[in-house]
Amino acid sequence: MAAIGRFQKGDDVFYAKVVDGELYRLRGDVFGSPSFDKKPTPFKGLRTLTPVSPTKIIAVGLNYADHARETGKPLPKEPLFWLKAPTSLIPDNGKIEIPFPGHRTDYEAELAVVIGRRVRNVTAAAAARYIFGYTAAQDVTDRTIQKAEGQWARCKSFDTFTPLGPYVETKINPHDLTIQLFQNGQLRQNSHTSQLIFNCFELVSFVSTNITLMPGDIILTGTPGGIGPITSGDRIEVRIHGLAPLVNTVK
Repeated sequence: MAAIGRFQKGDDVFYAKVVDGELYRLRGDVFGSPSFDKKPTPFKGLRTLTPVSPTKIIAVGLNYADHARETGKPLPKEPLFWLKAPTSLIPDNGKIEIPFPGHRTDYEAELAVVIGRRVRNVTAAAAARYIFGYTAAQDVTDRTIQKAEGQWARCKSFDTFTPLGPYVETKINPHDLTIQLFQNGQLRQNSHTSQLIFNCFELVSFVSTNITLMPGDIILTGTPGGIGPITSGDRIEVRIHGLAPLVNTVK
């Protein structure tokens, strides 16, 4: 497998492998040993969904040193994580909706880990066996609520606050990727996953010692420095090397 997407036509929802702009429909369990159609399925008339439908989204904060510096917070001694509502997910080309236009609402580009097998208490050395792949994401944040409440669940869980996709890349080194965010064509975030304080395998290990992770669950690995506000009409693009770009607009 390589790039895997999830699509819908009418009431039919299915996974497919994406190869050179062609879709090859998946048969069987996407997290097991699936087979693929030999003839491509036309893109026409299909809706691209979020690439997985997780039981939970784990978000990790302050996992790039430059982002910790810009927020004025000390580097964490262990991963700082919280839960985001799965209802906050939207796919590539979905619209981010700002519920309180008077609040500051920020973009945050992130690499997302997609879990492929049920995992509990795994070591970092063994964590890769439980990872299905990686995709692009945003952890949109109502900064006004975050500062007022001091906890990070509500301010990051509004509907549309977790753009994800478009596809899961199953064959990639997560620790050697550039990560960038463009706002209306202007580069706002520009970093590299080698700068993660806790890498993807360490995050899977740490989270799994506290919470059982299920196939399709998502870990958002943190955002680099350069966060900033979004406004209606913005076009936000997350580009991570080796992954299809994630593009969303704001209303």
